[in-house]
Amino acid sequence: MIDQAPERSEQLAGVHRAPLCSVVGGGLAGCEAAWQLAERGVPVRLFEMRPLVMSPAHATDRLAEVVCSNSFGAEGETAAAGILKAELAILRSLVLECAHASRVPAGGALAVDRERFSGLVTERILGHPNIALVREEVRTIPAGPAVLATGPLTAEPLAGALREALGHEYVAFFDAVAPIVTRESVDMEKAYVAGRYGRGDDYINCPMTREEYAAFLEALLAAERALPHDFERGMYFEGCMPVEAIADRGPDTLRFGPMKPVGLPDPRTGREPWAVVQLRRDNALGTLYNLVGFQTGLKWSEQRRVFSMIPGLERAEFVRFGVMHRNTSVNAPAVLDAHLRPLPLGRGDLFLAGQITGVEGYMESTAMGLVAGVNAARLLKGLSMPEWPAETAVGSLLRYLRTADPRHFQPMNTNLGIFPSLTERIRNKRERAAAFYARAVAAAEAFWEGLGPG
Repeated sequence: MIDQAPERSEQLAGVHRAPLCSVVGGGLAGCEAAWQLAERGVPVRLFEMRPLVMSPAHATDRLAEVVCSNSFGAEGETAAAGILKAELAILRSLVLECAHASRVPAGGALAVDRERFSGLVTERILGHPNIALVREEVRTIPAGPAVLATGPLTAEPLAGALREALGHEYVAFFDAVAPIVTRESVDMEKAYVAGRYGRGDDYINCPMTREEYAAFLEALLAAERALPHDFERGMYFEGCMPVEAIADRGPDTLRFGPMKPVGLPDPRTGREPWAVVQLRRDNALGTLYNLVGFQTGLKWSEQRRVFSMIPGLERAEFVRFGVMHRNTSVNAPAVLDAHLRPLPLGRGDLFLAGQITGVEGYMESTAMGLVAGVNAARLLKGLSMPEWPAETAVGSLLRYLRTADPRHFQPMNTNLGIFPSLTERIRNKRERAAAFYARAVAAAEAFWEGLGPG
């Protein structure tokens, strides 16, 4: 069903204290970016293609329509997701405010009534004197100043234009993500550090005996798989084949693929194991490692169960599970500057926002919309763009987008592994999260106070 909400004329009522800015995409990030711009006195034209052109996932013409889970993740000081929400509250996020106003019971998580949430966001956007909503498909990269926030289902004309502008190798149209674990949770009594054929020491290797491999393979093949949406089926290719799909091809396909042991002798035995799972550093701090070649479509509970059978990962702390889904995103460390501007275009007035920047999750996308909106507003008003504190979730996400290895970049959500380390080591997970929370909130409050109304 398509809602035909009344809309104001494209003529903006706000005072023109800055050049007009276009925001393309009426999802969470686009609405947040438009709101932050408008609140700073910048007139905005917010472009949304629905209902003229519908995506495979959306059902209405409302802004900020939630098409997957209605959960925005955990709240509170004992979870990384709670840190990000606390910061967004300090930063006066429209999306978070509407989420709280439309929440439904969900234990320690923030879950929303989908219709009420999108209705509230739409109402707030339509009611702002500095925002005009334009129902039109944008098929090319807009002239500046502009914020591009078209989300994981960017329509092909614009996606193709982005691919041509940034380079085919720097824009992904399918998200094949391997699980990520914390470095400190890997049991190094069982794992060892080595590069293949003795070249470097960039990998942590988890060796398997023949019997361990057979048990792992049996569990992997029997594990419950998450069925993708109709619009996601059949979209993976050889370069991002799910590990369970590789295993389907025969009992030794993994041993000759991502679990190849050749050139990786175990220093404790001097012999090559039967199979090896390699972990590769995922951030500059060396606190996160991803399971190399382990893109997967297994249900998250099954990933925890099966992958914890890997020697050395029995007590691994998974900060992100693997996913296989459609997600248009750029190779952020290769193409974005510190302010979310695409470097190859040579333009200082175009910003990317939301999942297209290489973040994963509702609140993370919202945060990148907020950053893009604030940065664009300050640029247009002749003010310097801020450096977001590294101690915050927002700042840590931005740093990850800039410093991750561009050769192996994968979208990232908020987790404690991307934050700068604490000055003291705290073993209790909840207490450690609370310490990160306190530090981040203090930094966010000081940052926001120092930023001023501009």
